[in-house]
Amino acid sequence: MAWALKQELKEQLAAEEGYYRYPLGTRLPVALAYPNSYFVGMSNLGLHIIYDLLNKRSDTACERVFLPERKSLERYENTRTPLMSVENQLPLQQFAMIAFVLSFEMDYFNVVKMLELGKVRVRAAERGDMDPLVIAGGPCATFNPEPLSAVIDAFVIGEGEVIMPALMDVFYQARGEGLSRAEMLQRLAKVPGVYVPSLYEHRYGEDGRLLAIAPGQDVPAKVSRQWLQDLDAYPAHTVVRTENTEFNFYLIETARGCGRHCRFCMAGYCFRRPRNRSLSVVTREVKDALQYKKRIGLMGAAISDYPEINELCKDILGEGLSMSVASFRADSVTQELVDSLAESGLKTLTMAPEAGSSRMRAIINKGIEEEHLFNAMDMGLAAGIRHFRLYIMIGLPFEQDEDVEAIVDLAGRLKDYMEEHGSKGTLTLSVNPFIPKPFTPFQWLPMADKKYVEKAAKTLTQGLRKRKNIIVGVESPKEAYIQGVLARGDRQVGEALLLACENGGSKAFKRAMKECGLAMDDYLYREREADELFPWECLDMGFTREYIYQEMKKAAELKPTIQCFDGCHRCGVCG
Repeated sequence: MAWALKQELKEQLAAEEGYYRYPLGTRLPVALAYPNSYFVGMSNLGLHIIYDLLNKRSDTACERVFLPERKSLERYENTRTPLMSVENQLPLQQFAMIAFVLSFEMDYFNVVKMLELGKVRVRAAERGDMDPLVIAGGPCATFNPEPLSAVIDAFVIGEGEVIMPALMDVFYQARGEGLSRAEMLQRLAKVPGVYVPSLYEHRYGEDGRLLAIAPGQDVPAKVSRQWLQDLDAYPAHTVVRTENTEFNFYLIETARGCGRHCRFCMAGYCFRRPRNRSLSVVTREVKDALQYKKRIGLMGAAISDYPEINELCKDILGEGLSMSVASFRADSVTQELVDSLAESGLKTLTMAPEAGSSRMRAIINKGIEEEHLFNAMDMGLAAGIRHFRLYIMIGLPFEQDEDVEAIVDLAGRLKDYMEEHGSKGTLTLSVNPFIPKPFTPFQWLPMADKKYVEKAAKTLTQGLRKRKNIIVGVESPKEAYIQGVLARGDRQVGEALLLACENGGSKAFKRAMKECGLAMDDYLYREREADELFPWECLDMGFTREYIYQEMKKAAELKPTIQCFDGCHRCGVCG
């Protein structure tokens, strides 16, 4: 059976182009682990970036490891075969370092599962000098690493291109000096952007609330997020090409960060400031992609905000390539961009108003009004696009019943507009319960009651069920509320996570919380005090909590915040 699993990985590798594979023994093996399937993970541009970065070193053989699909997973478990890498089918336990990419809270359960499958001790405190060093980076690691603090030895806080070279240098130096695991972690904690949770003590009161975070000796009181100043110095694109992936594009990153100040969006706060790659660098990457004959997937927080988007579209289509985009904003989209997407075969144009009423959009500082939605729809219809999608959230802070009814009204009027202009296509609403995130103005506020969210979802589905060609899809509230606990979870939640993993995973999480003496309602529905200490406050994103607290107050008062601009020093990120 182990032979069959190895053969499966070899076939996966044979279907790829662009991978690195070094003979065993010539370089130190480092595992880059994505805690989800290969199909999902190979669409993650961050994984490609770090894979390329590590393999370009002269001392490292970075190999990818993914959570097996269900059938293969059962075979690993039944035969007790250790989880293996794609490149050399090396067992996970034999790697000197395991680096996880953390993008989604629900993947925390998969992190534990992968370590178990790989025969690696799950708890960091139980790993010895001969065990792999386990690190993690990515969005979830950056904004709140605490739920996995008992599992991960060190977290990368910020953008890997800045942190990983220094981290790897210290790692190799410590190995060369024969330092113990504890001594190595002490060294790593001094690398800017590296957070070693075992060196910070969290002290709780009798009521279970966090009272203090005490840094150990000779480690920084706060770990500052690191970010690239010059994106042009680090072009970011697909490295390994495969057909077996969720987004079968050649990905190219045009920009990073966002300065729109949407108050619900962690990415807008944790990845400031907004930075664009120059057109010359992006078009060079487009020319490099010509040989692969794949559709170009432009990546960025809002592609339509890229200042030279029209010229870029012309360059891509002029090279005979087609294109797709990760996202765009209805208030900055251009006819040239929409035409280019339509010419590339786009069938559905997606817009993200997030809310149905102008009042709610003011609260979240979205900056998009109905005129922008109808204008973007006009562009789509003019380009021959027949179908449209809206991203909507329910349970937003200060939301009222009439705001939910406004979603029904807006969807109806947009569908009327489609039909008036000759489109019998589908209008789809992708609806998600709102989850408050760390380092955003809404980190103090409760998540909406589950019964309210279920009622709001029912209002949408019943209010639109009689409309032909309107589809309402609502994310499972059950999973959203697990995410809600994990997003703002502390080390106590981390213990419940580990207990849940012992008893079946996410389905056992609610019961595990109870067995650990923790109330999910306290993490979900309690409004935090203005001066309450958060578990993630040993990290520094570059702005003060006072700044985002004022943003929360502005949300309640429906006051706008203008987007980032050159010379702006409001939040402190730009110094």
